[in-house]
Amino acid sequence: MDLGIIAAIAMLVLWAVLTFMFEAPGYVHLLLTAGVFLLIWRIVVRGSPKK
Repeated sequence: MDLGIIAAIAMLVLWAVLTFMFEAPGYVHLLLTAGVFLLIWRIVVRGSPKK
């Protein structure tokens, strides 16, 4: 696992905690967007052939 995937998972966990345990304001949902984007991006980059 690289640092990007770990950061993405941390963002998703933080989003889940803030959303389900507290009344999260709208900007907290940016963590969901950024976390999913970062996770997909890092998985695609890891699977791409090296040049």
